[in-house]
Amino acid sequence: MALFRRAVVAVGVASIVATVLRLRGSGGTPPQYGGWRELSGPDLE
Repeated sequence: MALFRRAVVAVGVASIVATVLRLRGSGGTPPQYGGWRELSGPDLE
């Protein structure tokens, strides 16, 4: 029974953390740098 209770608590904490991260990460603009670049030579390995 203790194992089941621990698992329920772990799932609850994980869902709270996921919710907080989702709320904090919403909005904003995507980064304006980076992107794709063509690889050549040793970069292809």
